[in-house]
Amino acid sequence: MKTTPAVMAVALVLAGCATAGVQFDNATPGRPLRVVATEYAPTGDGPFPAVIAMHGCGGVSKAVHAWGRFLRDHGYVALIVDSWSSRGLGDNCDACAVDVPNTERFDDMVGALRWLHGRPYVDGHRIGTMGWSNGGVFAMASVNGPSLERARARGVVMPPPGVRAAIAFYPGGCFSLIEEQAVHPLLVLLGEADDWTIPAPCVEMVEAMRRRGADATIVLYPGVYHYFDDPDQPRTVLANVANRNKPGGCCGATVGYDPEAFADSRRRVLEFFGYHLGVRSQR
Repeated sequence: MKTTPAVMAVALVLAGCATAGVQFDNATPGRPLRVVATEYAPTGDGPFPAVIAMHGCGGVSKAVHAWGRFLRDHGYVALIVDSWSSRGLGDNCDACAVDVPNTERFDDMVGALRWLHGRPYVDGHRIGTMGWSNGGVFAMASVNGPSLERARARGVVMPPPGVRAAIAFYPGGCFSLIEEQAVHPLLVLLGEADDWTIPAPCVEMVEAMRRRGADATIVLYPGVYHYFDDPDQPRTVLANVANRNKPGGCCGATVGYDPEAFADSRRRVLEFFGYHLGVRSQR
């Protein structure tokens, strides 16, 4: 295969660094919380596009860190927001999980966006979000017009131009957004066999948004379950996790890695962010 100048430019930024212990205030009016995060940044002066990564109910996993490195290696600053450690929480998936109000995680995401706007090596006009499961809700909310309006009504305003594009892996909360509207591009990636965040509400949400003119896309992977992008996750049933699709919201969900879906999702992430955020050649 011929090596193009664009590919060569990306290769120049493969070497980068990870900065643990990044801290910033979230955007909660009057009582901001100090949030911790990990940054994966390419070498060089930039300005680079950036992606805010929002973990699922299990917290920041090895798989999420692997996505951070993957994004860095392709020319993006990846900021992994650790909402759970910032609140003294660990795995928060089971039926006795601590209730963290949705507004708080949204405010963490906005705080991360504000922090990135203060980095001279980040292009504030090319910032996206990416989230998994519970975190996928907030990736979707970052480009959902009514979510942004509700945030403004309580005093939480994103620095302009806001989030330019969002990707949600097997997101929860699709049922709550069916009557709402993405105002920036949205990509949803989900296993067709997922019994934890079931596909039907997400399909209905995306189709409804598209009818109203949104740039929204959903990809369903046949026979694939939750956590399909985690190479360390064998096929199993997590017996104790809360699941709103079960009677009484409890309990159990099937999870498992799928190499083909994982490889396809990596390709789609690069295509989607490459188109909507872009990776400029570094000179």
